[in-house]
Amino acid sequence: MSSNRSGPKSASSTPAELPLLGAPVRERADAARNRIRVLTAAETLFAERGVDAVTMDDVAATAGVGKGTLYRRFGDKAGLAMALLDERERELQDRLLTGPPPLGPGAPPPDRLAAFIEAYLDFLTRQLDLVLLSETAATGARFRTGAHTLWRRHCRHLLETGGTPDAEVAADVLLAALAAEQVRHWLREREMEPAALTQSLVRLARAWLPGTPEK
Repeated sequence: MSSNRSGPKSASSTPAELPLLGAPVRERADAARNRIRVLTAAETLFAERGVDAVTMDDVAATAGVGKGTLYRRFGDKAGLAMALLDERERELQDRLLTGPPPLGPGAPPPDRLAAFIEAYLDFLTRQLDLVLLSETAATGARFRTGAHTLWRRHCRHLLETGGTPDAEVAADVLLAALAAEQVRHWLREREMEPAALTQSLVRLARAWLPGTPEK
């Protein structure tokens, strides 16, 4: 979710409304190998110990790279979290832009919005601590990512197309509900089941679309 992927580009049809996450930066073969080793090590350690219990030194030692190399490439643990999330965000982007409906183009706005909420919550719950780290590394961090720009424009476009009043604010409200910190509160402190949370947010979003029957 790094900010260097925030530059908007265009595609055809409905995807023209959306910015794209930028293409991966080309790198030397040895740098690419080190990057893969670091991300593989980080993903394994985060899964085994939890994000909070893993240090950058742990990652460097497991990956077999120097600490200087690790810090120069990723900056800090939040930067490492963003890099790990990058590929997964790209997969979700591809499904939004060119995948089959209802998540991809071709379905009515209410169904596409419901599919986005379901897909994003699934993505989020699979790596909740990583997303939380990347979103809270600094004040307002989540608003400065290319991914947030993409999700926001997608939601706003569907809400506007579906006739929602104040679609701009409605998109912000929906994404605030999908922030990692809020979702963590619901799932871990309130002990909501992911399926129940998804159903509630989908029902709320559908209520914003005039004439949409409740499902």
